[in-house]
Amino acid sequence: MTSVDGARLDELASRYGIVSHQGFAGERGGETKIAILATFGIDAASDAAIEAALEASMDRQPPEMRVPPAVRCHVPQWLGKAWGLSAQLYEIRSRRNWGIGDFEDLAELCRLAAKAGADFVGINPLHALFVSDPARCSPFSPSNRLFLNPLYIAVDCVPGYISAPGEPERVMGLRKTDEVDYVETARLKMDALRRLWRSWAAAPHPQLPRAVFDEFRGWSGEALAKHALFEALSARMATDGSGSGWRDWPHDFQNLESPAVQAFASANGDEIEFHAWLQWIADMQLGKARASARDAGMRIGLYLDFAVGEVPDGSASWSNPAAIVPGMLIGAPPDVFAAEGQEWGLAPVSPVSLVEAGFAAFRRTMEAMTRHAGALRIDHVMSLWQLFFVPEHGRPADGAYVRYPLAAQIDVLAELSQRDGTMIIGEDLGIVPPGFREVMQESRILSYRILYFEKQGGDFSAPELYPVLALACLSTHDLPTFIGWWRGHDIELRLEHGLIDEASGRWQLEERTRERQALIELMARSGALAAGAPDEPGTGPDGAPGEFPSALVVAAHRLIAATPCLLASVRLADLTGEDRPTNLPGTVDAYPNWRLKSSVYLEELTGLPLFREITAAMAAARPK
Repeated sequence: MTSVDGARLDELASRYGIVSHQGFAGERGGETKIAILATFGIDAASDAAIEAALEASMDRQPPEMRVPPAVRCHVPQWLGKAWGLSAQLYEIRSRRNWGIGDFEDLAELCRLAAKAGADFVGINPLHALFVSDPARCSPFSPSNRLFLNPLYIAVDCVPGYISAPGEPERVMGLRKTDEVDYVETARLKMDALRRLWRSWAAAPHPQLPRAVFDEFRGWSGEALAKHALFEALSARMATDGSGSGWRDWPHDFQNLESPAVQAFASANGDEIEFHAWLQWIADMQLGKARASARDAGMRIGLYLDFAVGEVPDGSASWSNPAAIVPGMLIGAPPDVFAAEGQEWGLAPVSPVSLVEAGFAAFRRTMEAMTRHAGALRIDHVMSLWQLFFVPEHGRPADGAYVRYPLAAQIDVLAELSQRDGTMIIGEDLGIVPPGFREVMQESRILSYRILYFEKQGGDFSAPELYPVLALACLSTHDLPTFIGWWRGHDIELRLEHGLIDEASGRWQLEERTRERQALIELMARSGALAAGAPDEPGTGPDGAPGEFPSALVVAAHRLIAATPCLLASVRLADLTGEDRPTNLPGTVDAYPNWRLKSSVYLEELTGLPLFREITAAMAAARPK
């Protein structure tokens, strides 16, 4: 702990929105406060420096959580109770894609869901990752949230596409795998897209006028030019062995304004334009998917997802280094679920730069999302008010919270939400500050309510106790599917990968047995479990459930459909009966995170009895 006057340091830190958390050993984070203040240009290394900084900041008011003014986020007047599907786009398996779900699959899923009565299709973040390093595949660890991942381009749907010798066979091989092979898929897609680009650059296809491309580049401005430059340079550096992320590049290339970077840009104009062209194609195909949803009768359409941050070595931080806080990552403090705390590998946005720039970057990023989205989910929505800063290479236990100008950001968000007709859903899981959900409600940001977590006095909450301004669902990408939860597979996986010890595993399995019985009782009381439906499946001596009756997953969906929540969402993985989770938090390569495909082809989806039963139950409870 620093030897400076702790009380005066706290006073200075509070003016900049920096506050300690309460850890298991008491209040911590003094050293982190000094480090964070230093990144804001404030010297707090000595008592004299602290006094000078206090004097200079006398007029500075710390951020306050207050109910925002009259502007509220968009909620359609027609909306009573609607429902939709959610999926990981990459997981969609179809008989035409190239081994990874793409924008054409998304359009088709929207059409199928609309026929079943759904009003939206929700998907994982589509943000740009690293084209030159496709193994970095987590959609929640983007390089730049302003732009899209070109791997989602449906290459065969790009005007002018003609297959190359051997390409159909390679595509067929990728299509058959049970996990997405990002590296081979990227190699195949980029080869085909480069062919298309070269052909288009020589003679633009009539359906892809150059004037429209130029208009897109003009609208996207310098941000697109810098991102395309980053992608071109990243590809060169990866080829040369320096890696895809800029922090591993030679020093001369780490600065956008350096002579070396400018020389590269001058010599590689075609390659830079290719990456801008990829963004144009991706943007157009996403726009067509949105149009397909609306044309099929969906009243909300696409429900997009916005990640909480960007990686520190990606396009965004290289393009605008002043926008992030150097030397810091974001995460969560220690709690009963993570005794050591969490560090998410994402760089925090600088609240000082955010304000000084008049929220221009925040507005631009939100606008990139709302223009295509009928609904937008903000991951870890508490980031509008506070983020937990962890010193890079440090311990989460020594981190500190940093406050953000909440009301001003909500004003921007609400303005764009109203302008583009986009509903806003906030993922308010984890540590939610007191009063924050009240601000969400006042702002008409829908809460995110998961059946597994909604409890009263230890028992599952009755459907009528859910809030109206909310989206109800069974689980998310970080949680087990319903069948996996019922069988306790998530607990077994945590044990297998050393995320919990044997004692914790035994306790959690015992608790899951109790939860299963409590959920069946709630299903029966509420009428969600039809008369004559099976009770708790038989259990073995270890307490594990026996064969899983499909009536239970249908009943669980009847529960969320019966809530007063404006929106309810059904997970594709539950419609197809998957039992493996999308992502196992706490693992990197030990589990196939973000790689598992659906076990069912898109073309066969509507023929599944489970799909028909669940969607019929949702449509009956929430008719258009």
